Amino acid sequence: MGRMRNLIRTAATLTALTATATLPGPGPAQAATAPDPAADPAWHLTDTRTDARFRGLAAVSRSTAWAAGTKGTILLTRNGGRSWRNVSPPGVGALEFRDVEAFDARRAVVLAIGEGEASRVFRTDDGGTTWTESFRNTDPRAFYDCMTFFDARHGIALGDPVDGRYRVLATADGGRDWRVLPPDGMPPAQPGEAAFAASGQCLVSHGARDAWIATGGAATARILHSTDRGRTWSATDAPVPAGDPARGVFGLAFRDRTHGLAVGGDYRPGQPSERAAAVSGDGGASWAAAGRPPAAYRSGVAWLPHRHGTALAVGPTGSDVTTDGGRTWRGFDTGSYDTVDCAPAGGCWAAGEKGRIARLGGSGR
Repeated sequence: MGRMRNLIRTAATLTALTATATLPGPGPAQAATAPDPAADPAWHLTDTRTDARFRGLAAVSRSTAWAAGTKGTILLTRNGGRSWRNVSPPGVGALEFRDVEAFDARRAVVLAIGEGEASRVFRTDDGGTTWTESFRNTDPRAFYDCMTFFDARHGIALGDPVDGRYRVLATADGGRDWRVLPPDGMPPAQPGEAAFAASGQCLVSHGARDAWIATGGAATARILHSTDRGRTWSATDAPVPAGDPARGVFGLAFRDRTHGLAVGGDYRPGQPSERAAAVSGDGGASWAAAGRPPAAYRSGVAWLPHRHGTALAVGPTGSDVTTDGGRTWRGFDTGSYDTVDCAPAGGCWAAGEKGRIARLGGSGR
């Protein structure tokens, strides 16, 4: 477990690449005749005025998004990325924020990862003007990785195995209070198994009660599914690279209770990831390898809203799009991103190293 956590904490160094593409900055509003972003996608970089690495991302709308990253950094835009406001809580520069879940432009919950008291949760109700620390881990064995919300009140957060089982926190008041759920409903973890805090997508949900966990680091990569907000779980093997602490499933996305995508591989630069994506059509009860997966490791994945079968995947070596529900993928960008998210009403964003945050548009923009 210590080796896995060291690998997670040093992922930013190991995945730093020199082949990052130079992309155009934000431009004028897209014209009505511009190419369809779903059919002809392109990332348009925004100016964040920071070099923090962002692995936490919450797309609220086409104009509003939150990002959470290294050095205790939290950013918010309300104008489509034309400008970003630093809304970081005071005195948290040593924390590593890896996930942010936002309900709107004012309410958001962020998770800091790490062993012991480094794992914390903060909440804001005023757009980041003030923050309240609502959870601080006091168990030195625990290490929290990611979180998800079913609605504005109910959410869960995932921790790596303690005493052989994944640890799950739950809130029923929008992240103001948290409690550890009983471990009885969690299947035993494999030796060396853990979750990757790489994109805020090792724990995802859809609807009022369904949640899924992505795992790696063990002999087999697995995906766990709960239908009761994290109280009980079932586990299924995933056909992605495994058998090493650096391999497994890194990101999940579900379009509905049935259709799911998984991405991952081996995050070490130069290591092959021939089976970096998988698809499920039965709510995660079974998974099939993508017929033509992304060419390399991918850490984040998101469905485009109102686009049946269309999704995006991102990683340090580039971005890919699928239009057939994840069976085949094609690359469209070589820039480095760690996470991607799309708002329910439209608007997709990607974020990663060196302050990179981009908004999706057509290549003709």
